[in-house]
Amino acid sequence: MTSAIAKWGNSLAVRIPQAIAEQAQIQVGSYISIEIVDNKIILTPHRRKKYTLEELLEGMTSENLHSEISTGASVGNERW
Repeated sequence: MTSAIAKWGNSLAVRIPQAIAEQAQIQVGSYISIEIVDNKIILTPHRRKKYTLEELLEGMTSENLHSEISTGASVGNERW
């Protein structure tokens, strides 16, 4: 598949066809790494690591668990 380089402000831009974007699992707002390898431009999507609840809580102990604090009486829409 071929795509043309266009001007975007002071930079150059290339459009990624929808079929390629779907295969690469990227969308508007996705982050990518750009690098040159052997005179080729390589675009690599950043994948956000998905953590399990156990991984998120593995550093929690009874020693570093904070107690509740009071922020005062509820006001406005905070009241139930």
